[in-house]
Amino acid sequence: MAGLLSSTGQGSAAEPTNHSWQQLQMPTAAQVASVWNDAPAEYGPEPYYGMGGPVTIDVIRRDLDTMKSLGWRAVTVQYGAGGGFDYMSPQYLKLFRQLVLEAKKRGMKIWIVDDAGYPSGFAGGKFTSEHPELRMQILMAAKTIAVSGGQSIDEQVPADTVAVSAISGLSGNAVTLPVTGSRVHWTAPAGNWTVIFVSHAFRTSPTRSETNPTHAKDESQSLEDYLDPAATQQYLDFTHNAYKKVVGDEFGKTILGFRGDEPDYTISGLPWTPRFFDTFQKMKGYDIRPYLAVFLQPRGPETRLTPAQTGAKADFYDVFAQMFEDGFFKPQAVWCAQNNMEYQLHINHEEQELHLVQSEGDFFRAMRDVQIPGIDTIWHQIWTDTVSDFPRLASSVSHVYGHPRSLTESFAAYRPEPDVDMARYIINEQFVRGINLVETMHYPASSRPRGGPAAFMKDPGWPNLMAYTRRVSYLLSMGRPAADVALLLPTASLWMQDADADNAFVSSERLLSERQIDFDIVTEDAIDETLKAGPGTLESASGNRYRAMIVPNAKVLSRATVEKLRKFSEGGGHVLFITGTPSFIADKTYLNEVQAQPSDFSWATLAPDTLATVPVPPAYPIPSAPAPLNPPPRLVAALDAAVGARAVTLATPDTALRVMQRRFKDANVVMVFNESDHAVKNSLRHSLGKLVERWDAQTGKVEPLTGGAGHITLDLKPYEAAFYIVKD
Repeated sequence: MAGLLSSTGQGSAAEPTNHSWQQLQMPTAAQVASVWNDAPAEYGPEPYYGMGGPVTIDVIRRDLDTMKSLGWRAVTVQYGAGGGFDYMSPQYLKLFRQLVLEAKKRGMKIWIVDDAGYPSGFAGGKFTSEHPELRMQILMAAKTIAVSGGQSIDEQVPADTVAVSAISGLSGNAVTLPVTGSRVHWTAPAGNWTVIFVSHAFRTSPTRSETNPTHAKDESQSLEDYLDPAATQQYLDFTHNAYKKVVGDEFGKTILGFRGDEPDYTISGLPWTPRFFDTFQKMKGYDIRPYLAVFLQPRGPETRLTPAQTGAKADFYDVFAQMFEDGFFKPQAVWCAQNNMEYQLHINHEEQELHLVQSEGDFFRAMRDVQIPGIDTIWHQIWTDTVSDFPRLASSVSHVYGHPRSLTESFAAYRPEPDVDMARYIINEQFVRGINLVETMHYPASSRPRGGPAAFMKDPGWPNLMAYTRRVSYLLSMGRPAADVALLLPTASLWMQDADADNAFVSSERLLSERQIDFDIVTEDAIDETLKAGPGTLESASGNRYRAMIVPNAKVLSRATVEKLRKFSEGGGHVLFITGTPSFIADKTYLNEVQAQPSDFSWATLAPDTLATVPVPPAYPIPSAPAPLNPPPRLVAALDAAVGARAVTLATPDTALRVMQRRFKDANVVMVFNESDHAVKNSLRHSLGKLVERWDAQTGKVEPLTGGAGHITLDLKPYEAAFYIVKD
């Protein structure tokens, strides 16, 4: 929406289930302390278990026993090939029920992976074999003709063509060519022109399927049309409803919910569905087809988009993101809520937003209906040589929309494989950014030649790490978030493929993190529709109140967002623009933005210096440990003025420390993580209370600290995390 599309309503569209672990809870510190050493299995962690190879009930029993001995109390389960039964066959479902009952005997919980591989949405190949009309579709440049001034074309127009356009090599503007009957006849004016025939076609993102005989990730098994709710209903019938018939009596009991994985359009072309043009016309008020050829032409210095074309492209992805939410993510969240289940999911490219907007449209729209939003870090996105603030995307969606949990899928394809100490670092990097449910990848069934847990999971220290993870997951799931600073994700600028806005956003994340400012990421959708205005505050559905809004290099904002921020500022809140104020204000579309003047933002603060951005790396790993930002002092002063008095600060500035906070009924939780390879001695100044306890998540011990009124002495080993409870 970003202020431009009709609202789907406040918070999540799915009604909450009656699961206490999925409701925001405000216990006392004593109540949490009495539980955290034996936290319920719902709080994880869990391995990702592949039921591949000749799996028998004896194999399942052996694997569940091993999992429990290694510290897992829940397990995410995916169908695997090699067992002699087809995906979703009666034989498989009978064995799956046996697995559920064996887990129940052991007090373990189950999450069901919603497909036979990834991305979610191909139903093990059933869309290709049984409902090809509901397969994924795209728009593509089917035919390209170079034409010079004075030349004519006379071409047959295939039935699947949706537009024929000629693009001027001089101006970059496109001309729609009339189609008479089934032919196009046109004589080019002066100059060089490129005529593009735009067609729709059944094409799919690659899928890796356990039912693919080649075991390759390819296009042989098509994903569903994510933008069509009818396709998702068929997907639910293929998968979710089939499980319901066999194990529905354990829904919401032993079985906690369904787990989705990486649904996206990683494919050449533009996402499309037969309803797209009508939906676009209704939402934006104009026909997008004259612009499609421009979007599909090869990019280069000579093919830059005009301002109007850039605005139209933003409109395209705005509508795409909304249709993806309504067509795929929300129907599954609603189904899960109606069936006493939860929906946990991560998508793709979370750490590279410019890629994400092309493959999913908008992280927040994909996730805001999902009961447990997630991210993954499976191939070096988090390591001691990276900057890794992106997990905060998932936790922020949970905070903004009132969900208590956020998920990480960790480890699967790390090269080199982490040891137990690095695994702890990877987990702590995410805990301090608000993640509180950990799934560890991968655990192939021991019936396979290389089955069982990964080598580092067999380390004698692994069960202790899982006990640590379970305690922290529970601790950070209780109460509510306490961040009072919000950082705007410049979604519309990303739809326009503005790399400067992306870099400024990532650098602003670092700026806040390196100054120990706990914050949530928000979008224009959240500002316009969900955050509740109070005296100088904007309140999330989780109850934390933002007193400051940081806006990094957003070239365009909606009029609704600007008005809401203006009222927030005039009511006593603080709005800080980093790297300039918006150049344009948009209403219904981004096609014809109104140019903004500096005086339009006189109610806000403009940082006096530009933040020197660090470009987002195109891939990981980056070559060495990243240096701190070292922002200009005047910019830091402006940030400090906007944020105001903080409840927690360091006595001595140190960019190596990260801090996050939560609030219990009678206490505050403060997590401090030393992300550096050297020991840190410092003091944490606070205005939270007088009685301070250090909770050792490794041993489960609670130790009162003396002299904690107003400060906490920090003595942290390299890569150590510490948890402090400050009672009222």
